[in-house]
Amino acid sequence: MKDLSPFPVTKRWPAQFPERIQLYSLPTPNGVKASIMLEETGLPYEPHLVNFASNDQTTPEFLSINPNNKIPAILDPEGPGGKPLALFESGAILIYLADKTGQFLPEHGAGRYETLQWLMFQMGGIGPMFGQLGFFHKFAGKDYEDKRPRDRYVEEAKRLLNVLNQRMEGRKWLMGDDYSIADIATWPWVRNLYGFYGAGDLVGISNFPNLTRTVDAFVARPAVARGLEIPKRPAA
Repeated sequence: MKDLSPFPVTKRWPAQFPERIQLYSLPTPNGVKASIMLEETGLPYEPHLVNFASNDQTTPEFLSINPNNKIPAILDPEGPGGKPLALFESGAILIYLADKTGQFLPEHGAGRYETLQWLMFQMGGIGPMFGQLGFFHKFAGKDYEDKRPRDRYVEEAKRLLNVLNQRMEGRKWLMGDDYSIADIATWPWVRNLYGFYGAGDLVGISNFPNLTRTVDAFVARPAVARGLEIPKRPAA
């Protein structure tokens, strides 16, 4: 039995199954990257809800695993060399889990770096720009009289969507026939943009049919459907 007691995060979120990967998350577009990847790979894991409503992400226990107070984070009791590994940043978690299992990321060659290229495209562009658009369209920013900030992110979102739409022409997934961590990172954000954020009309999502087609195929995967709901949100 693995001893995870040296990790303060386990004081607030005790591990019932310390031999499994511990996931600390919330089902947001970034959070579900980890849960979907864990579901896709079949790795045993134990999810823990980090509830933003109660500011769980700012507690000393959570900050001990991610000083940047963002989800997701994981604690793998069987990390490199058999030693526990705590890890944050969704992209780093995807790469780690892919390398750990040998799934959804080529081990060598050009395909590995091309996959990482599209992962970084999501991390550096899709996530930050879509998140800002969500703020100015759905959340507090929507009340600003000056719509120039919103419109700036609308235009940037359209540009990024066009890049993706062109990439997906004639392709099943970002890397062609091979489903990868780049897909796991990207499609929750695209889905969120015209779903939860309700910005489909604003960005003209109907002009990007390759993207809505791919999102539909993505959410039809059983592991994705499960991962999108993990951890369960608190009852309203």
